[in-house]
Amino acid sequence: MTDASVAPTTISSHEASHFGALAADWWDPKGSSAMLHRLNPVRLGYIRSAIDRHFGSDETARHPLAGKRALDMGCGAGLLCEPLARLGADVTGVDAAPENIAAAQLHAAHVGLSIDYRSGDTGAVAGERFDLVTSLEVIEHVSDPAAFVAGLAGALAEGGLMVLSTPNRTPLSRLTMITVGEGLGRIPRGTHDWDKFIAPDELTALLADAGLKVIDTTGFAFDPVRGARLTDNLSLDYFVTVVAA
Repeated sequence: MTDASVAPTTISSHEASHFGALAADWWDPKGSSAMLHRLNPVRLGYIRSAIDRHFGSDETARHPLAGKRALDMGCGAGLLCEPLARLGADVTGVDAAPENIAAAQLHAAHVGLSIDYRSGDTGAVAGERFDLVTSLEVIEHVSDPAAFVAGLAGALAEGGLMVLSTPNRTPLSRLTMITVGEGLGRIPRGTHDWDKFIAPDELTALLADAGLKVIDTTGFAFDPVRGARLTDNLSLDYFVTVVAA
């Protein structure tokens, strides 16, 4: 008998196992997560700009998130949580793979950061509210995107800010991320299922259904010559900045 008061999980056990197997290597910039390390400065730049615009902070301020709570959903081993903590936030990181949480806790302790890491999905923060909610390259890995977005919406505090990123479902993303990226070993094999990629209009609709609105959409590109960068072209990957409707 199912308890109707308990929200169904959005965790895909297959996806959690895949990423959990990479946990020990997550912080190695030359390991299986090397691509994440290369992308992270651009991701952080986009998030910092969104923070400054939304909260009115000075772009030179060292701790623009001081006094604010931040949630990174699908945090892996903490590549985003740690910079958010350094920006002054009280950070909670949640991931479906317990192995990732263990690696995140170990690394945070090693560098002297206090971060609240939890294993699970959006249910792990049920009833809590956060000024900043982030979830980068995660929604394409969950079992129920609509329920996942609803969980994120429920965690967003009044006046809060949300930043998401995900691959677009286009021929370019299939070629770049799967045929080339995974085929040549630059991305661990089995990381992506192209059929689960989400187009911008589809994500916008999911967010609207959850009472949220997109206020910015920016493309995210990567090539061997120019590296990672922001772009107006959404055909590979993209960010959205989101607030309550």
